[in-house]
Amino acid sequence: MASIARSSLLRQVATKPALQNSIIARAAFHTTAKRDLLPPLPQRVVGTVNDAAPVPPPSPSHGSYHWTFDRLVAASLIPITVAPFAAGSLNPTMDAVLCATLLIHSHTGFQNIIVDYVPQYRTPRARKAAIWGLNAATVVVGLALYEYETSDVGITETIKRLWKA
Repeated sequence: MASIARSSLLRQVATKPALQNSIIARAAFHTTAKRDLLPPLPQRVVGTVNDAAPVPPPSPSHGSYHWTFDRLVAASLIPITVAPFAAGSLNPTMDAVLCATLLIHSHTGFQNIIVDYVPQYRTPRARKAAIWGLNAATVVVGLALYEYETSDVGITETIKRLWKA
């Protein structure tokens, strides 16, 4: 169907000289329109081409230690999630450990997204705002989980009820 419509548009362009520079003529050759959703960030070059790339100072909280911690937390979620249902007992301590591990896993995951996709050198204020927003959201979710665990049935009981519903 698209090839039929395109060939008829090409015939219109070829037969009518007034249409050669019109929107129809451009639409015959382009399938999508270019849309700039966000303007590009300011571009600047620091130093010269021959300068060496800056090497950040080593830190044990970043790099391989950080990656290893993230993987350990992610791997620990599997047995922590399955254990209450496999054992058949709903223990509040196990529920608290599950909530804390989920909170840590979510926080470090979103922190990695911010570090990777909001560059410090181009948008320092946006990155600081994103980090503070993440910290505030983590505190709010932590307080909400604590309130849900202490005054309601808890996460594992909720999952158990939803599973049987």
